[in-house]
Amino acid sequence: MSPIEDAGALTALADPTRARIVRLIRDAEGSRALVGQLAEALELRQPTVSHHMGILHSEGVVARERDGRRVWYSISVDQAHRVSALLGPQSSEPAAEPDLDRVIDDLTARYRGAFNRQTVARCVRESHDLLKQTGGTNLLASRTARFASDRLDDRSSVKQHTTNRTVLFVCVQNAGRSQLAAGILRQLSNHVTVRTAGSAPTSDVRQVIVAALDEIGVDIGGEFPKPLTDEAVKAADVIITMGCGDACPVLPGKHYEDWDLDDPVGRPLTAVREIRDDIDRRVRTLLANPVLANPVLANPALANT
Repeated sequence: MSPIEDAGALTALADPTRARIVRLIRDAEGSRALVGQLAEALELRQPTVSHHMGILHSEGVVARERDGRRVWYSISVDQAHRVSALLGPQSSEPAAEPDLDRVIDDLTARYRGAFNRQTVARCVRESHDLLKQTGGTNLLASRTARFASDRLDDRSSVKQHTTNRTVLFVCVQNAGRSQLAAGILRQLSNHVTVRTAGSAPTSDVRQVIVAALDEIGVDIGGEFPKPLTDEAVKAADVIITMGCGDACPVLPGKHYEDWDLDDPVGRPLTAVREIRDDIDRRVRTLLANPVLANPVLANPALANT
């Protein structure tokens, strides 16, 4: 494969939806799949999946095999090593144990003067255990580091009585509504810290959510479902709940809102777009609320600091 063709394949795999498609094909029985099977697994329409398959095929990432009226897709032989390098080991392969000692060393250096090594180590190991309980092992080491650093940042903001505004979105699985709201708020504002959590988080953000956000130019980046923690609640000025009942504790000095939204789980992309646009309107209204313009209104305790 020439360098130009190689670059095209890498670009094709950089798209999160196409990366997920390739992972599903690789991990499927017989390492092949039909468009209909992929569409069902991804909760997307078949024409959408067919569009992505066309790109993957044109770049040489997947091969086609006709079986009567059906067309099977598999990973091209000359791309198998690149797919493995980019997407990680197959689900049947044992994942390497996270190097938590290295994560602890790095975060201890990062938070020198704010937290000692013992505190950092406890936070890292708790974060690792919490994420593992969601059933996901993909990118566990990097997600542990990110989750632990978020928790330490939240503890630090509480200790320092920071005036930065923080919004926490909480839903059940932290894979749908809260991720939609967080992505849109990050896109619309660069002066608000955004956090998400779930009362019963799943392992990954739903692909239909990634697709719905991508349509409006919102990149979900490296976001992933996280459990609800005391640090996140205490650090937040504004807490938005979405169908998670009484899972979120009510603390004084916080601005709470409960958004009554349809759950996107199992819904087609057309329905998810409507939920996304409903959330978009609510986020824009939230941004106009004085509670985000003046942190003292969100947390009266700051008035005496």
